[in-house]
Amino acid sequence: MSYSDSIKILQTSATTKFNSGYNCAQSVLGAFAEVLGVEENIANSITSGFGAGMGRLQKTCGAVTGAFMALSYYSSQKNNNNPEAKEEAILKIREFNARFLAKHNSTDCLTLLNCDLNTGPGQEKYEIKNLRESVCEKCISDSIMFINEMLK
Repeated sequence: MSYSDSIKILQTSATTKFNSGYNCAQSVLGAFAEVLGVEENIANSITSGFGAGMGRLQKTCGAVTGAFMALSYYSSQKNNNNPEAKEEAILKIREFNARFLAKHNSTDCLTLLNCDLNTGPGQEKYEIKNLRESVCEKCISDSIMFINEMLK
């Protein structure tokens, strides 16, 4: 299987999860669960409150927090020493953050969506403008691509 095929499989897995009711963080970490050796139900449980910018606070995008968790877990599995794992995770998170910002100009859910999901009008705008597909799925797919590039 080619490198681009593996990215497409992971992206499809993540967007399928997202469109079947999982939040953005669950979708990103869940897509990497098998690759990282994490039970998917545990990954889903850990990330269950991280959608819509962590608890629908619309702070850091769930696709980003899911990516941070995947990169942290990868670093901890790769290193036997906690300080080394923490330092590697910090470096990977910073690299991911820079890539995401370069592509999307923000990691903030409210800024990315430009609507307040905690209000009726904001939820209506989310639906009418199809932000699920045009913003959220794009953030999820890009997160998958960045993680995959960073772990190869």
